[in-house]
Amino acid sequence: MKKILIIFAHPALQKSKIHKRLTDSVKNIRGVTLNNLYENYPDFYLNIIKEQQLLIEHDIIIWQHPFYWYSAPAILKEWFDLVLQNGFAYGEKGKNLEGKQVLSVISTGGSKEIYCKGGRNNFTVNEFLIPYKQSANLCLMEYLPPFVIYNAQTLTSYDIDHHVSKYKQLLISLRDEKIDKKNIRSVEHLNELME
Repeated sequence: MKKILIIFAHPALQKSKIHKRLTDSVKNIRGVTLNNLYENYPDFYLNIIKEQQLLIEHDIIIWQHPFYWYSAPAILKEWFDLVLQNGFAYGEKGKNLEGKQVLSVISTGGSKEIYCKGGRNNFTVNEFLIPYKQSANLCLMEYLPPFVIYNAQTLTSYDIDHHVSKYKQLLISLRDEKIDKKNIRSVEHLNELME
Protein backbone atom coordinates (compact mmCIF):
# COMPACT_ATOMS: atom_id res chain seq x y z
CA MET A 1 0.00 0.00 0.00
CA LYS A 2 1.38 3.40 -0.99
CA LYS A 3 1.10 6.35 1.38
CA ILE A 4 -0.45 9.54 -0.02
CA LEU A 5 0.24 13.08 1.17
CA ILE A 6 -2.15 15.85 0.10
CA ILE A 7 -0.54 19.29 0.27
CA PHE A 8 -3.72 21.37 0.40
CA ALA A 9 -3.95 25.15 -0.05
CA HIS A 10 -7.17 27.12 -0.08
CA PRO A 11 -7.24 30.62 1.47
CA ALA A 12 -11.06 30.81 1.61
CA LEU A 13 -12.20 27.25 2.21
CA GLN A 14 -15.50 28.41 3.71
CA LYS A 15 -16.44 29.80 0.26
CA SER A 16 -15.49 26.67 -1.66
CA LYS A 17 -18.25 24.45 -3.01
CA ILE A 18 -15.91 21.64 -3.99
CA HIS A 19 -12.66 21.62 -1.96
CA LYS A 20 -14.37 21.40 1.45
CA ARG A 21 -16.22 18.31 0.25
CA LEU A 22 -13.09 16.82 -1.35
CA THR A 23 -10.98 17.26 1.78
CA ASP A 24 -13.73 16.03 4.12
CA SER A 25 -14.16 12.92 1.98
CA VAL A 26 -10.53 11.79 2.28
CA LYS A 27 -9.93 12.33 6.00
CA ASN A 28 -10.75 8.71 6.89
CA ILE A 29 -9.10 6.94 3.97
CA ARG A 30 -6.36 4.68 5.30
CA GLY A 31 -2.92 5.72 4.05
CA VAL A 32 -3.94 9.29 3.17
CA THR A 33 -2.57 12.31 5.07
CA LEU A 34 -4.16 15.72 4.57
CA ASN A 35 -1.74 18.62 5.16
CA ASN A 36 -3.83 21.83 5.15
CA LEU A 37 -1.24 24.61 4.78
CA TYR A 38 -3.50 27.57 5.59
CA GLU A 39 -4.83 25.79 8.67
CA ASN A 40 -1.39 24.67 9.87
CA TYR A 41 0.44 27.91 9.06
CA PRO A 42 -1.92 30.90 9.36
CA ASP A 43 1.14 33.13 9.80
CA PHE A 44 2.87 31.62 6.70
CA TYR A 45 5.83 30.46 8.82
CA LEU A 46 6.29 26.98 7.44
CA ASN A 47 8.00 24.30 9.51
CA ILE A 48 10.38 23.26 6.76
CA ILE A 49 11.82 20.25 8.57
CA LYS A 50 8.31 18.92 9.32
CA GLU A 51 7.21 19.46 5.72
CA GLN A 52 10.29 17.71 4.37
CA GLN A 53 9.77 14.79 6.75
CA LEU A 54 6.18 14.41 5.55
CA LEU A 55 7.44 14.22 1.97
CA ILE A 56 9.99 11.56 2.89
CA GLU A 57 7.33 9.46 4.65
CA HIS A 58 4.93 9.36 1.69
CA ASP A 59 5.06 7.75 -1.76
CA ILE A 60 2.52 9.89 -3.64
CA ILE A 61 2.31 13.67 -3.28
CA ILE A 62 -0.78 15.65 -4.32
CA TRP A 63 -0.79 19.42 -4.73
CA GLN A 64 -4.46 20.28 -4.24
CA HIS A 65 -5.75 23.82 -4.65
CA PRO A 66 -8.08 26.11 -6.56
CA PHE A 67 -6.56 27.39 -9.78
CA TYR A 68 -6.04 31.09 -8.95
CA TRP A 69 -4.75 33.32 -11.74
CA TYR A 70 -3.46 30.27 -13.62
CA SER A 71 -1.46 29.18 -10.60
CA ALA A 72 -1.77 28.28 -6.92
CA PRO A 73 -2.60 30.25 -3.78
CA ALA A 74 0.33 32.12 -2.24
CA ILE A 75 1.11 29.69 0.57
CA LEU A 76 1.69 26.84 -1.88
CA LYS A 77 4.23 28.96 -3.77
CA GLU A 78 5.88 29.68 -0.41
CA TRP A 79 5.91 25.93 0.27
CA PHE A 80 7.67 25.27 -3.06
CA ASP A 81 10.20 28.03 -2.43
CA LEU A 82 11.15 26.92 1.09
CA VAL A 83 10.54 23.16 1.31
CA LEU A 84 11.93 21.93 -2.00
CA GLN A 85 15.48 22.99 -1.20
CA ASN A 86 18.68 22.25 -3.06
CA GLY A 87 20.30 19.32 -1.27
CA PHE A 88 16.91 17.96 -0.19
CA ALA A 89 14.68 17.84 -3.27
CA TYR A 90 17.17 18.42 -6.07
CA GLY A 91 20.85 18.97 -6.74
CA GLU A 92 23.79 16.63 -6.31
CA LYS A 93 22.69 15.42 -2.86
CA GLY A 94 18.97 16.15 -3.20
CA LYS A 95 17.52 12.72 -3.91
CA ASN A 96 14.87 12.49 -1.15
CA LEU A 97 11.93 12.68 -3.57
CA GLU A 98 13.36 10.50 -6.33
CA GLY A 99 10.81 8.06 -7.74
CA LYS A 100 7.83 9.46 -5.84
CA GLN A 101 4.67 10.13 -7.83
CA VAL A 102 3.10 13.58 -7.82
CA LEU A 103 0.01 15.16 -9.32
CA SER A 104 -2.06 18.31 -9.21
CA VAL A 105 -5.69 18.28 -8.10
CA ILE A 106 -7.27 21.58 -9.05
CA SER A 107 -10.58 23.29 -9.49
CA THR A 108 -11.24 26.14 -11.86
CA GLY A 109 -14.21 28.42 -12.33
CA GLY A 110 -13.94 28.17 -16.11
CA SER A 111 -15.05 25.43 -18.47
CA LYS A 112 -12.77 23.10 -20.35
CA GLU A 113 -13.76 24.93 -23.55
CA ILE A 114 -12.08 28.16 -22.45
CA TYR A 115 -8.86 26.29 -21.57
CA CYS A 116 -7.72 25.51 -25.10
CA LYS A 117 -6.02 27.07 -28.09
CA GLY A 118 -8.55 29.52 -29.45
CA GLY A 119 -10.41 29.60 -26.13
CA ARG A 120 -10.50 32.67 -23.90
CA ASN A 121 -7.48 31.46 -21.88
CA ASN A 122 -5.45 30.42 -24.98
CA PHE A 123 -3.86 27.41 -23.28
CA THR A 124 -4.94 24.10 -21.77
CA VAL A 125 -4.83 23.53 -18.03
CA ASN A 126 -1.99 21.06 -18.62
CA GLU A 127 0.00 23.79 -20.35
CA PHE A 128 -0.54 26.12 -17.38
CA LEU A 129 0.69 23.32 -15.09
CA ILE A 130 4.05 22.95 -16.86
CA PRO A 131 5.93 24.68 -13.97
CA TYR A 132 4.61 21.97 -11.62
CA LYS A 133 5.63 19.24 -14.03
CA GLN A 134 9.10 20.73 -14.38
CA SER A 135 9.42 21.09 -10.59
CA ALA A 136 8.61 17.38 -10.32
CA ASN A 137 11.15 16.59 -13.05
CA LEU A 138 13.85 18.59 -11.25
CA CYS A 139 13.08 16.64 -8.06
CA LEU A 140 13.27 13.31 -9.96
CA MET A 141 9.58 12.64 -9.31
CA GLU A 142 7.08 11.07 -11.69
CA TYR A 143 4.50 13.72 -12.64
CA LEU A 144 1.07 12.23 -13.34
CA PRO A 145 -1.72 13.90 -15.31
CA PRO A 146 -3.82 16.23 -13.15
CA PHE A 147 -7.28 15.66 -11.69
CA VAL A 148 -9.22 18.72 -12.85
CA ILE A 149 -12.65 19.97 -11.82
CA TYR A 150 -13.99 22.55 -14.25
CA ASN A 151 -16.87 25.00 -13.65
CA ALA A 152 -16.41 24.85 -9.88
CA GLN A 153 -18.60 27.92 -9.30
CA THR A 154 -21.68 26.40 -10.92
CA LEU A 155 -21.54 22.76 -9.80
CA THR A 156 -24.77 21.18 -8.61
CA SER A 157 -24.91 18.91 -5.56
CA TYR A 158 -25.07 15.96 -7.94
CA ASP A 159 -21.93 17.19 -9.79
CA ILE A 160 -20.07 17.64 -6.52
CA ASP A 161 -21.02 14.16 -5.32
CA HIS A 162 -19.79 12.77 -8.65
CA HIS A 163 -16.40 14.54 -8.38
CA VAL A 164 -15.98 13.54 -4.74
CA SER A 165 -16.68 9.91 -5.63
CA LYS A 166 -14.16 9.98 -8.50
CA TYR A 167 -11.54 11.63 -6.27
CA LYS A 168 -11.89 9.03 -3.54
CA GLN A 169 -11.77 6.27 -6.16
CA LEU A 170 -8.59 7.81 -7.61
CA LEU A 171 -6.85 8.00 -4.23
CA ILE A 172 -7.72 4.41 -3.35
CA SER A 173 -6.66 3.21 -6.82
CA LEU A 174 -3.32 5.04 -6.56
CA ARG A 175 -2.78 3.85 -2.97
CA ASP A 176 -3.45 0.24 -3.93
CA GLU A 177 -1.58 0.48 -7.26
CA LYS A 178 -4.68 -0.49 -9.26
CA ILE A 179 -4.07 1.85 -12.21
CA ASP A 180 -1.97 0.57 -15.09
CA LYS A 181 0.88 2.98 -15.89
CA LYS A 182 0.08 2.70 -19.59
CA ASN A 183 -3.45 3.92 -18.88
CA ILE A 184 -2.14 6.85 -16.84
CA ARG A 185 -0.04 8.05 -19.77
CA SER A 186 -2.97 7.76 -22.19
CA VAL A 187 -5.19 10.44 -20.59
CA GLU A 188 -5.18 14.21 -20.39
CA HIS A 189 -6.72 14.21 -16.89
CA LEU A 190 -6.85 11.36 -14.37
CA ASN A 191 -10.60 11.96 -14.00
CA GLU A 192 -10.97 10.09 -17.30
CA LEU A 193 -9.77 6.84 -15.69
CA MET A 194 -12.40 7.00 -12.96
CA GLU A 195 -15.49 6.61 -15.21
